[in-house]
Amino acid sequence: MAAEPIVLFDNGHHKCLMFDSLVTGEGVQSNQFLIVDGKHEALIDPGGDLTYTPLAVAASRYMNIREMDYVFASHQDPDIIGAIDRWIVHTRAQIVTSKLWARFLPHLASGYVTNQLGSNVFDRIIPVPDKGARVRFGDSHIECLPAHFMHSVGNLQFYDPVSKILFSGDLGASMGATEDHKPVTDFDAHIPFMKGFHRRYIGSRKVCELWANMVRGMDVSMIVPQHGKRFEGPEMIARFLQWVSSVDCGIDLMTQEHYRPPKEFI
Repeated sequence: MAAEPIVLFDNGHHKCLMFDSLVTGEGVQSNQFLIVDGKHEALIDPGGDLTYTPLAVAASRYMNIREMDYVFASHQDPDIIGAIDRWIVHTRAQIVTSKLWARFLPHLASGYVTNQLGSNVFDRIIPVPDKGARVRFGDSHIECLPAHFMHSVGNLQFYDPVSKILFSGDLGASMGATEDHKPVTDFDAHIPFMKGFHRRYIGSRKVCELWANMVRGMDVSMIVPQHGKRFEGPEMIARFLQWVSSVDCGIDLMTQEHYRPPKEFI
């Protein structure tokens, strides 16, 4: 049976759906997103081989997979866009990603894909400049926001101005929290589930501060990461922006002890 999505937004014409339990086995659980605007559809960070089939089956209940407009990829990781070859062969979608990764993504598609298409994979990729861009989508658009070094060096986030949802990729991600399909209600209790991930995977506190300044100037009703719980409403969003601006992470934590020749065998 196809997985039931979490409805993040639905005004009858425009829908935002989240699939949060499609990964089986040892893969890291992640969220995949479908945006529908009338007869136009787009997926955000659809994942790799572990999620392709269950996502295609589940999403097909809400859209025509073959006629999908876009696949948005926040960065190049396997749990983001590892199944690019299948989406390219089985849909007419264009792949929207950072220009930094646009030339690398064809490495994930075999020669068979190129033969099937009769053209280069790169011809289906829309490279987004470092400053970001707006991509026309149905009666509105999707904003590709600069989110460099959070955690990828060429990182994007996606904002839907109709639902006012910010799909934040790995920023705000949490691991190990129960009932990941529900929003955060106790921010202080949620911090331990985010802290380790951010300290390891986010570049520095400086980029978080710059990012938070950008988001404070936007009309955001919900921040939804690729892993774990989401933040809904002004209070939780404000708490998250304050917290993420104050956490030392990435290179902030590096010392000479982290850069020494190893002595132990594995």
